[in-house]
Amino acid sequence: MEARLRQADGVASERPLAFDRKSGRLSGAGVTDRVAVLALQAGSVITRPYGHRGYRHGCKAVATVVADRDIIVRLNEDADFAIPFCDGYWSRMLNPRYDYEEEIEAFLRCAADLRYSFVDCGANFGYWSVLASSRPFGRQPTLAIEASPENAKRLGANALLNGDRFRWLNAAVGGFARITGARHEALQTLRLTKEEPDAVPVVSLDGLAAGGLIDASLPVVVKLDVEGVEIEALTGAERLMQRDCVVICEEHGSDTTHGITRHLLEEMSLRVFVFDPRACRFNRLDGIKRLDSIKRHPWVGYNVFATSSALWEERLLAATWRYR
Repeated sequence: MEARLRQADGVASERPLAFDRKSGRLSGAGVTDRVAVLALQAGSVITRPYGHRGYRHGCKAVATVVADRDIIVRLNEDADFAIPFCDGYWSRMLNPRYDYEEEIEAFLRCAADLRYSFVDCGANFGYWSVLASSRPFGRQPTLAIEASPENAKRLGANALLNGDRFRWLNAAVGGFARITGARHEALQTLRLTKEEPDAVPVVSLDGLAAGGLIDASLPVVVKLDVEGVEIEALTGAERLMQRDCVVICEEHGSDTTHGITRHLLEEMSLRVFVFDPRACRFNRLDGIKRLDSIKRHPWVGYNVFATSSALWEERLLAATWRYR
């Protein structure tokens, strides 16, 4: 019996492993794979109320009993996202009832009827680039930028998986930088005062717009998750921010000073909006101290949306969300 199970799993491992979030259908899986997916799903349900604290350890344990390969997660009918099977961060997507950064999805869905340029800074494996360029999100012209060479390989693979419909760059935004860290979703971008042999190429958002990689004749949405050089990246986007541009910045839960939001409000004089999960809609931030109650977990990132554009303010205030 055990030999037959091993043989069945070996045959299954030759087929692409895929999971459809809408239907819950798992294909290309052997018996062990199916049990592993059930374990990963249960782990997400259990740890979700705690910001998925400890989920990574469970994924690591499950990974010891399955083959080392990728799983393709179908995000919608026009969006496929490949991740390592049992990845400690992205495996939560195997839980169909889990909403990943629902505030960004709510906003992008509300803007799907517009034509805008989407710029995904700190794209990781390209989750938001895959979605923004998909049919349900309006097939927006998308540029993904990722500083980590290893992450950028997966970013490029996901672009190819989706018909190469978005551009991508292996580069850093905001200054000479070295990328460090062991976890792909929590790498650090260390700012350098000069170029060094292991520094990644450097770009500015205004420079990308001037070079035609960002179509600034359209409204622009910038997702900025660059782990430590956000202010430098914003400094390189001064001309872009004077247009119909909204920037989505990650405020880390461990930053009790709320440094990024302070910069957006005080130095850039932008209007800042946050998502209220109880009302399932956006509100304009009425004071920096409001973030004290929003940032509940120090290990979690929280998104703030900043703009001077009436167009984007209107869309933010119109966006709503329904939890699964």
